[in-house]
Amino acid sequence: MTKQFTREEIFNKLKEILVGDFEINEDLITPEANLFDDLELDSIDAVDLAVKVQYFTGEKIPPENFKKIRTISDVIDTIEELIK
Repeated sequence: MTKQFTREEIFNKLKEILVGDFEINEDLITPEANLFDDLELDSIDAVDLAVKVQYFTGEKIPPENFKKIRTISDVIDTIEELIK
C-alpha cells in the first residue's frame, strides 16, 4: 500500500529535493515554476528528479506521464495520480 501525502507535503518534499540536490534557490520554487525555463533543469536533471520522486513515493512515473511534466504543479498532479 502506498503512503498518502497531501499536496503540501508533496510540494515541500519537491522543494527539499530541488534545493538540496539541484541547488535551486528556494524562492524560485512555486507551483507555477517551469522546471526547464524557470528552474533551468535539463533532461538529465529531470530524470534524476523522477528517480528521487520514485524513492519518495515508492512509485515509478511512467515515461508517457513524465514527458508531459513541465511545472512543479504538474509534478504534484502526477504524484497524486500515482499514489491514489
